[in-house]
Amino acid sequence: MRIDHFLPFLKKAKKGVVQTPVGPVTQLVRQALPRPLFADLETGKPGLVRRWLKWIGPSWHSAPLRRIVQGTCLALFLVLFFYVCWPYTARPTRSWTNWVAAENDIEKREVKFLRGEAEANPPRVGETLFLVDTSLPVEETATGGATAAPFAVIHAAEKELVLKAVAALPTEGLAPGPWSLQQNPPGAWPRHYTQELARKEKISAEIFLTIDPLVSLSTGIASRSWIWSLTSAAVILLVCVFIPRGFCGYLCPLGTVIDLFDWSIARRVKRFNVPEDGWWVHVKYYLLFGILVAACFGVLISGFFAAIPVITRGLLFTISPLQTGTLRGWHLVPPMNVGHWLSIGLFFAVLGLGFLKPRFWCKYVCPSGAVFSLGNLFRVTERKVEDSCIHCNKCVEICPFDAIKPDFTTRVTDCTLCQTCGGVCPTHAIKFVDRFNLIQLKTYNDPPTHETALGRRGFLAAGVGLAAGAAGGLAAAGTATAFGANAASKDGWKPVRPPGSLPEQSFLQACIRCGECFKACPNDVLHAMGFQQGFEGLWTPHVAADWAGCESSCNACGQVCPTGAIRAIPLEEKKVCRIGLAELNLQTCLPHAGKEACQLCVDECVHAGYNAIEFTRVRTEVDGDGNPVEDSGFIAPVVLADKCVGCGLCQTRCYGINVLDKRLLTESAIIIRAGEGKEDRLQSGSYLALRAAEEKARDEQQQKNSSQPGENYLPDFLK
Repeated sequence: MRIDHFLPFLKKAKKGVVQTPVGPVTQLVRQALPRPLFADLETGKPGLVRRWLKWIGPSWHSAPLRRIVQGTCLALFLVLFFYVCWPYTARPTRSWTNWVAAENDIEKREVKFLRGEAEANPPRVGETLFLVDTSLPVEETATGGATAAPFAVIHAAEKELVLKAVAALPTEGLAPGPWSLQQNPPGAWPRHYTQELARKEKISAEIFLTIDPLVSLSTGIASRSWIWSLTSAAVILLVCVFIPRGFCGYLCPLGTVIDLFDWSIARRVKRFNVPEDGWWVHVKYYLLFGILVAACFGVLISGFFAAIPVITRGLLFTISPLQTGTLRGWHLVPPMNVGHWLSIGLFFAVLGLGFLKPRFWCKYVCPSGAVFSLGNLFRVTERKVEDSCIHCNKCVEICPFDAIKPDFTTRVTDCTLCQTCGGVCPTHAIKFVDRFNLIQLKTYNDPPTHETALGRRGFLAAGVGLAAGAAGGLAAAGTATAFGANAASKDGWKPVRPPGSLPEQSFLQACIRCGECFKACPNDVLHAMGFQQGFEGLWTPHVAADWAGCESSCNACGQVCPTGAIRAIPLEEKKVCRIGLAELNLQTCLPHAGKEACQLCVDECVHAGYNAIEFTRVRTEVDGDGNPVEDSGFIAPVVLADKCVGCGLCQTRCYGINVLDKRLLTESAIIIRAGEGKEDRLQSGSYLALRAAEEKARDEQQQKNSSQPGENYLPDFLK
């Protein structure tokens, strides 16, 4: 079994015998495409393809398939991150007002609508619309005077529409109206953000995070639970049994970015280069061991070092603000804190390691790569070198992963089967075959490698490194315990977590700090925490309601979470999921304080569809007889705790108008707070069922109170 897919070194034929091997796929391509594109195998003259690849770079010339796959995966990762997770392609459902039903054709089920003024952007032909008679009172019917059936647009102009009813029209036809034409059924819950993410997500936005095995493995250990993405991690590890460490050589977008950085910048600076053999060559194993030790103590630090979280968070804090500022306005870019700068510094430190050696991170430091390296022990294919090897050293020079020993055989735990070395071998001595292929292999340890069976640093170095890794993991666990979130405490400030978040301690043990939820969140409701919860809460998401409120039509954060720290709940569940409780400050709320009328929070809550804030009259004046003076005082907001979900839209509105714009307050008079009794943090189960159970309990309590009225009115000293 051979799995060669490199571009072989081009050799001039001898005595009419072709010296450059050509595989069956290459033969088919050569027959289908023009001959000038390909090399002349008899003369050894390269074709246009080879000359073009050589101009791009030696690794492209040696293993073009690998480079194409790399580039495709990086492009896919960027599309998923910057387009699929970009929420602002979603548009709210539209409506068109002031259309009058002019003609009814009962038999054809068609109605002609006219409008006095031209509609700049009328509905499109084929679109389905719902009709509401705006001449009727909203309370006349449950749907506000809506027709029973939807209509399809069969003709559209600026002042004229013809709609065809899906069902039969009323025998008397439609009333003149005026009518409002809507894309959604009247009273339907908005869902444009949810629908848009589903439309764009042909491939899961978090796919690269789910196939980074360190993400799933460490999260499962830390949370003591099954993480759904462990299945994806198992699949990629199984694939890498056949293509050893193929994730690192072909799929990892961070590795491709490091390649680009090394090619464009790092290779021009040689003064910091280090030798190939040093104490750092096995750091990735020690780092992996430390991460797993910390996870055993319930502390998740893999997000600091795992490959995909590093790049997602790096792009989130560096490129994403530029995308938001350019496309939406710089005033909408969220503020940065020390946590942001720490993450940016870590990302550029990973790239900066290229000054020490090309792909230094991938070769020696990346703990995700260490997982695949250990997986290589179960490989069924590997790189082999035949006895035709002439010790030219070209394979050692071009290997991007330091996977070739001084005797030109393979360090099997480091090899990614990228096959770059095969394309530069002038004798075609390198082959990629099954593990047990022993045909015509070169002699091992010629020239001598001076390497032990345990690796280049030997047994002592491995022991010291593992001890250091364990000490680092224990130190991280201890630091998190001493200066962590203290999630079990009932006192102190509690962050408002995204809808569907697990209970706090489980959330901290499952959140990988990748930043995917921030990217998918419209209006940047979710902000990355700094050190408000110490080391343990760093980079975890919380709702910053002064900045924005949680959109009622969105459930994206749970859909893109790779570990289930935020559960992927349907929009119907999210609608009733409490993430906090709005609390009014009666001393600063303008109507409660008797300063002026204000109903910003009420309007915002009604518009969002929650109706969790209603009015009461305060500061009422009384006449000489002690009777209230009609229309005196102010109508002031009152929060209905059983309806409030803590979306924060009310706080956003109060802060934006009364604090920032009018400067009447120093902070919002209504603030969302989390904590016991103010939020739902279910490990599993339905929020709808929870709300139904609560409502049933309230009804039973009311029935009990009504059946014993006297008891409720007894003075305390008589009870």
